[in-house]
Amino acid sequence: MFQHMFSSMNQMLDQIIEQYQDAGEQEKQEYVKQMNELKKMSDTFIEQWLEFEEKFADFKEKLIVLESNQTTSTEEHVQKFPVKATQTCNAADLEIPNEAAPIISKGQGYYKLFMFSQAAVQFQSVIVQTPECNLARLFLGMTHMHLQNWNEAQRHFQLLIALTDFPKWLAMGYNALGCIQAVHMNLAQAEKLFKKAHDACPSFKDPLNNLKSCQETPQQLSLYFGSTELCCL
Repeated sequence: MFQHMFSSMNQMLDQIIEQYQDAGEQEKQEYVKQMNELKKMSDTFIEQWLEFEEKFADFKEKLIVLESNQTTSTEEHVQKFPVKATQTCNAADLEIPNEAAPIISKGQGYYKLFMFSQAAVQFQSVIVQTPECNLARLFLGMTHMHLQNWNEAQRHFQLLIALTDFPKWLAMGYNALGCIQAVHMNLAQAEKLFKKAHDACPSFKDPLNNLKSCQETPQQLSLYFGSTELCCL
């Protein structure tokens, strides 16, 4: 359904683009009206999609809590002795304040739509309210990477690696910092950071790919920020 709708919208826009330059003044005004209507339709779809994402994310969180409670209840009946858990991340990695959750969800929606400027506004508002929220900082840093705001991205990833104990997020932080150094052609420093990223989380493959690019094709770098990993969060 949506594919058909956007196909029709694209056809209309293509027609306007093709005919606008040679159109008369009255026709141009009509084309502008049509473009405004197309934009309204697009914006409406995006807002509804973001609303769906927020609702879906909220329900998914409730399911996780419910399943976790059920698992804990089962384990209490089965285990005779307590087992000491291995801590792989701190509370800030896992806890999202209730008031921040819908804002993060909306930011994630914009991020998935490649609307990085809008996403940055959402994540920044969370950081202002709860600077200890590492998830928001991770997304904000990666959003600035896509916007090529290298200084801002670097600042957030430096804070992230100082605050988190989660191996995957440490690796993503070091990898992003390595990419920033590589962009500025500080390849020796970039390679050190990519190695740190790999050491932090060997299953995360982007650092090794970036390291290989720095070593083999330094004049034509192909860098992986790690942003695809965020689609799973």
